[in-house]
Amino acid sequence: MVHCQCMRNNTDLYTTIAQLMQSGKGILAADESDATAGKRLAIANLPNQTGNRQDFREILFTAPGIEEYLSGVILYDSTLRESTDAGIPFADVLVARGIVPGIKVDLGTNPIPEFEGEMVTQGLDNLDTRLKEYYALGARFAKWRGVITIGENIPTNEALELNAVRMAEYALIAQANGIVPMVEPEVLFPGTHSIGIAEEVTTRTLNILFSTLKKYRVDLKGLILKSSMVLAGDAYKDQSTTDEVATATLRTFKLSVPREVGGIVFLSGGQTPKRATENLQAIASYGKQAWPLTFSYSRAIQEPVLVTWQGKPENISTAQKVLLHRVKMNGMAQMGTYDSAQDMKEKK
Repeated sequence: MVHCQCMRNNTDLYTTIAQLMQSGKGILAADESDATAGKRLAIANLPNQTGNRQDFREILFTAPGIEEYLSGVILYDSTLRESTDAGIPFADVLVARGIVPGIKVDLGTNPIPEFEGEMVTQGLDNLDTRLKEYYALGARFAKWRGVITIGENIPTNEALELNAVRMAEYALIAQANGIVPMVEPEVLFPGTHSIGIAEEVTTRTLNILFSTLKKYRVDLKGLILKSSMVLAGDAYKDQSTTDEVATATLRTFKLSVPREVGGIVFLSGGQTPKRATENLQAIASYGKQAWPLTFSYSRAIQEPVLVTWQGKPENISTAQKVLLHRVKMNGMAQMGTYDSAQDMKEKK
């Protein structure tokens, strides 16, 4: 019997993934909700207002040269509907530069009853209708995030399974609408856990996720994994070296991610901008893997831009140069050619 996924024509999904997973390029996550955007704007000492959010995104999306190092940008619902001051929709600005627009489609998390400290992601209601509209607005890939906390006796397999089923449902709906699903089971960085515990939890999380995706006949070739790097918790007594992060992360993937998965992108997950780049470089230094690997950073790219901009028009050009520098460094790290000394020299 032929499974339904073999009967679907997913050529467009594979084409989108090829665009997103280009060598030397990565994906900017600019998909903060309107509420979360306030945390970003606070870095620039700005109130969380519609105008400030729009101004900052315009700075990001119109920065000269970024198309050399960015293949995609993940947007939030309101951002996908926004335009530049000149009235050009942000999605059109990105497409004109060869950058693929994406969209965050989950609606946040809720506690799981009877599972203290564990969360499940919401957003399946009306997802098919929303994705049809997002496709019409220009989005060609989507993102759904699950939140995995390491603590005493958590995460449980039951919570991991519940999140995996939600992700599988989302992925099927996205693929049916011609949109590449990006699945993001984020193992949170905050905590006192060792890198060994992080590796065990990440491996278990991904094994359960891909077992579930296969069970529900999601086309893995038409899907991207957005994963945490394997890191000791931010409050652990000994922070991992870049090589320890790279070896633990690649070992995890080899034990849990099927070879046919279209690509893997990394979230920065609270790492400093430079540390996120250094860890990506360490991973790339191990050479070609079964899947293309690249970055999909949010704060690790945006934070230096916000610090430079400070909401002042006279700082926009300099802030855009800071953005270009950061995505260039990450693009080099993706290829294994990043040089920390060059980073500091160019930054100056």
